[in-house]
Amino acid sequence: MKISKLAAIIGVATLMTGAVLPTVASADSKPIIVGSKNVSESKTVSEIYALALEHDGYKVTRKPNIANNVILKATESGQVDVYPDYTGTIVESYLKKKGQGKSAAQMANIAQTGLKKKGVTTFKYAPGDNRQGVGMPTKVAEKYHIQNLSDLQKNAKKLRFASQGEFEKRADALPAMDKAYGKYNWKSLKDYDVNLLYKIMDQGKADVAPVSTTDGQLATSKFTLIKDNKKIWPPYNLVPVVNQKAAKQYPKMEKTLNQVDAKLTTKQLTKLNKKVNVDGQNYKTVAKNWYKQNMN
Repeated sequence: MKISKLAAIIGVATLMTGAVLPTVASADSKPIIVGSKNVSESKTVSEIYALALEHDGYKVTRKPNIANNVILKATESGQVDVYPDYTGTIVESYLKKKGQGKSAAQMANIAQTGLKKKGVTTFKYAPGDNRQGVGMPTKVAEKYHIQNLSDLQKNAKKLRFASQGEFEKRADALPAMDKAYGKYNWKSLKDYDVNLLYKIMDQGKADVAPVSTTDGQLATSKFTLIKDNKKIWPPYNLVPVVNQKAAKQYPKMEKTLNQVDAKLTTKQLTKLNKKVNVDGQNYKTVAKNWYKQNMN
């Protein structure tokens, strides 16, 4: 009789345990949703984030190719848990604040403080800085001894500028150059598709164009980044943007991504972009190879 009662008690306990277990599943057993913008650098870095999180035992769902004007909203709402962005983009585009003259640390602080009001936070920013820049074919830069924007201004009348339709109009672009360095009286200024600017310069149809400082083409000997010697363009350091609830839900995520970002320098980002945009490699393959070489 005692044995029967004990068996009955064990049976009831087992049933109760079976009923309760599914409702108390660990929060971090859910996949972390890692998003990216629809540009190659964002997709490559996002894949590196995903690989690092998987290596640390998290499940990951990838959501690449989200439109620039949608991805922050998706992170605010929890449709995305984390994605790579830039301190300058957050400050100047999302928060509508001026970044000129700010240091990398100041930009990161403004970005993090502003995003907290939206239920979003940031982790540590990377040394990699994808800010506005101006590039030239190396042979043209060497011909006119141009190293910085002051040199460029002195030689502008000999040079053809290729824009993408807005650089000459935006207050933080060519007008800012004119204000800081003196008027750039170009030999000519024509607009082209933004994706063709390097091709136009390579074909000898233009001598100067707006670029981003981590463009893969700048890792080749064909093109040279012209130094902004008066620092008119603020830092755009890479930084993980994270839903605040997700940051608490997955406590190891911050340490994991900070370790990754610490190694993503401007030079590293430029090399990654070269492999994808110049050499034609798949961004997932590039991310996997970089992770093996740098994080294992």
